[in-house]
Parts: sequence; structure tokens; C-alpha cells
Amino acid sequence: MGNQKLEYCDTERDLGVIMSTDLKVESQCNEAFLKANRMLGLIKRTFVLKTPEVMLNLYKTLVHPHLEYCMSAWSPHYQKDKKLLEKVQLSFT
Repeated sequence: MGNQKLEYCDTERDLGVIMSTDLKVESQCNEAFLKANRMLGLIKRTFVLKTPEVMLNLYKTLVHPHLEYCMSAWSPHYQKDKKLLEKVQLSFT
């Protein structure tokens, strides 16, 4: 490629899923956790009417998709990753 040097990257994002060179999904779990937590904070700050029906619909619509996106591709198998994602659900309840 001429005189250009190639950069080494330890993670790669493809279709919104972050994979590392060692095929661990820790960075994807952290990213999903942060996005879901941001949406939870938005819901808690924005909505005044907090009946269980409304909150459950908002959670299923705005938060849960961030935790479930492409789950078959990056399915967490380490306990620390699973607990991180479950922390969002526990903070909601």
C-alpha cells in the first residue's frame, strides 16, 4: 500500500456490534449498559406520570432494545457481563 503504514486496532465495530481481537464482548456489554442507563435516566427525568403500565411500556420501547440488539451475535457468557446488563433491569425495578 505504498509507504503508508496500517493501523492496528484491537476492537472493530460492525453493524453496531463491537468485537475485540480476542472475541470477548466486554466492550459491547459496556456500551449497551451505558446506552440503556442513559435512556433510563431520560425516562426518569422526563416523564411525570409514572404508573406501572406507562413505565413498563417505556422500558420495553426505549431501554430494552439497547440490551437486546444483536444478542445472538454477542451473547455474553461471562458472569460479570451478565451482571452488568442485569444491573440496568434492577435499577429500573
